[in-house]
Amino acid sequence: MKKTYILVTGCAGFVGMHLSKKLLEKNYFVYGLDDLNPYYSQKLKIDRLKILKKYKNFKFSKLNICKKNTLFKKLKNKYFSHVFHFAAQAGVRYSLINPDSYINNNIIGFVNLLEYFKNKNLKNFFFASSSSVYGRNKKIPYSENFNTDYPKSLYAATKKSGEILAEYYNYYFKMNIIGLRFFTIYGPWGRPDMSLFLFTDLLKKNKKINIFNKGKMSRSFTYIDDIIESIFKLFMTQKNLDYKTVQIFNIGGDKKIGLNKFIKILEREIGRKFKKSYKPMMKADVQNTFSNNKKLFKFIKFEPKTSISLGVKNFIKWHQKYYN
Repeated sequence: MKKTYILVTGCAGFVGMHLSKKLLEKNYFVYGLDDLNPYYSQKLKIDRLKILKKYKNFKFSKLNICKKNTLFKKLKNKYFSHVFHFAAQAGVRYSLINPDSYINNNIIGFVNLLEYFKNKNLKNFFFASSSSVYGRNKKIPYSENFNTDYPKSLYAATKKSGEILAEYYNYYFKMNIIGLRFFTIYGPWGRPDMSLFLFTDLLKKNKKINIFNKGKMSRSFTYIDDIIESIFKLFMTQKNLDYKTVQIFNIGGDKKIGLNKFIKILEREIGRKFKKSYKPMMKADVQNTFSNNKKLFKFIKFEPKTSISLGVKNFIKWHQKYYN
């Protein structure tokens, strides 16, 4: 009898690595895909992958999901019960510089996966969306039923496109699909282009940080462990969901944290003050995000709860250990 795998795309990424590790610890067989692209430090991705390769129930293939024929050939003759699709081109501001990467990875790559699995009798197909889809909404906290037709960035537009494509595959092929709208994830092994990682690096190098809109911005900062616990609980309670449409869930921190407060917490934990350069708000940026987690809590009786102080402290400890 052949092994039944859980497929995790983007397994060397921030969320993909942490979820893969959680599944491996629970003795699931995980098949990971990642192309280890150079958008940010490949060494960081390889080091994440080394953690996963310690588990005997992990199998890995270096592969770009945009290459349809190669993808189909690699997945052929393997049995999968679930898919967690996290391979994507991330970053709001980078989408202004390299739009092709977003179209290829976030739309074409996503469709390639949906095409492969549309008749494969999966139990569930999970995919990463983003709080960026809420775009020009002014009302907060954001709820899943808000209008998401007005993105502020190409990144957001590709994530919204993914949700629409998922609706088609749910309708036509009866695929059980769950979309996860993540809010500003941070924590150990995070992405170097995210504010906490970026600010920490700049502070240690005694360089200025850019603060947009005089710091009058806020986010639902969400600690990585809370993200993984939420996903895993959804994975375990999937039978309670109604799949007449794609099920969308916000997963975000339960507090709206201002940027200036966030910077003060980081300064306190490192024990040094930032040099600051004030910049006007960028057109693609959203001023405030805040997650309404009522739907998530209804299904899994859990929502992100790690305090920003504890989360930042844990990240700083990891950063010092990893780089020093």
